[in-house]
Amino acid sequence: MSAMIHFGADGWRARLDGDFTDDNVVRVADAVARYWSLRAPGALVYVGYDARPGAERFACLAGRVLAGHGLVVKVSAGYVPTPALSWTVAHDARAVGGLMITGSHNPNDYQGIKVRFSDGGVGTASQYDELDQLITPDPSEVRGPIQRTDFLTRYFDHLYTMVDAEAIARAHLKIVYDPLYGSASGYFADLLRSMGVEAVEIHGSQDEDTDGTHPEPIEPWVDDCEQEVVACGAHAGLVNDGDGDRVGAVDERGRFVGSQKVIAIVLGHLCLNHGMKGRAVLNISSSTLTRRVAKALGCKLSIKPVGFQHIYKEMLKKDVLLGGGEAGGIGVACHMPERDGLLTNLLLCEAMAMTGKTLGELVDLLEEKYGRYYYARRDVRLDPEVIESLRTMLPGLNPPTVSGHVPLSVSHLDGLRLEFGDESWLLLRPSGTEPVVRIYAEAPSIELRDELLDAGSDIAKGSFY
Repeated sequence: MSAMIHFGADGWRARLDGDFTDDNVVRVADAVARYWSLRAPGALVYVGYDARPGAERFACLAGRVLAGHGLVVKVSAGYVPTPALSWTVAHDARAVGGLMITGSHNPNDYQGIKVRFSDGGVGTASQYDELDQLITPDPSEVRGPIQRTDFLTRYFDHLYTMVDAEAIARAHLKIVYDPLYGSASGYFADLLRSMGVEAVEIHGSQDEDTDGTHPEPIEPWVDDCEQEVVACGAHAGLVNDGDGDRVGAVDERGRFVGSQKVIAIVLGHLCLNHGMKGRAVLNISSSTLTRRVAKALGCKLSIKPVGFQHIYKEMLKKDVLLGGGEAGGIGVACHMPERDGLLTNLLLCEAMAMTGKTLGELVDLLEEKYGRYYYARRDVRLDPEVIESLRTMLPGLNPPTVSGHVPLSVSHLDGLRLEFGDESWLLLRPSGTEPVVRIYAEAPSIELRDELLDAGSDIAKGSFY
């Protein structure tokens, strides 16, 4: 019996010892090929792959299926970050889209296929719905020839033009870079070195045992980076996920700098040091701090449901400066309507270079000016039936108090978000991809934040009411 395949907001993923098989890769590639060949017969498609074992073979297999439908297919000569694929597609008028074989930020026993459309972006829900309808129960036998090509060099050449490389060189920065054994391994550290940065890479060799490292740029997976930054006296640590579209950071004191603060620093840098203006698009899970920065900088603010696909749709409207998601994906609209963790890293380096401050000093300045808030997410795993019941109930839920605090505003845009008088807030939303309810909270103190997280967990479990 054929496995059920469903395209999520960013493609399809499965376990390597489960449904991620040759046959299912063929089924996905065949559906995508028929979608594109009907709209643009003979068009060009790029295919990239990450650094996980077997990724190259899967990429070539998918590429041959695409070519079997009459498409011109160029498969990357080596592993590449997803932003390199997205940028290449977006800047080639002949390209109708791209496929990326990547497990992204998922554990190393997973693999996946991301779809990128002609603008390099993630596409829309209706496009994925149509792809779902094109998946057949049996793998196709059609195959065609593929070309192998380097599309990483042009992408890195472009990144070089996005920042003031001379300013970065003058700053004599020392940076610890951690690609978490992902597809920016080796490449990005060399790019930093070409800009005069003393770059120390960890978790970069594909010959090393990954020791169960989860390629997601959050704690505890950044612990080694935190220790290395302090040990070698670096100005900062920069971390990317398995395919380079998400980012995390570590300051010179070994403190993790979460995505919300990174978004705020990058937004401020683009406005104040580059003189750029435009709308900031954030997910509903975005920080009070980030929202305060956007408003203070005169950026119109748009709040969307969780997921970069909602930000992507706004970035197509041309008035957007930056889009940022809670998971560490940040997109700069003048670059492309998609996340790019490598460009974000460079912008952090440029911000340090142009201000003469370390990353920790930039964070301190941010909090002195806009306030200190403590942000966290907790995932509560529940039975699917309980989650569906909660999903039905949340749109009508308006609790009068939470942990003794009276909500000043309630939003049902995506789950339930409650905001309080001190600008603390609580968000509950069932995940669309896992049997968990995600609980977010932010408050001026860790104690209040944790109280709100506990209350959110009680609501999710049904013990609050």
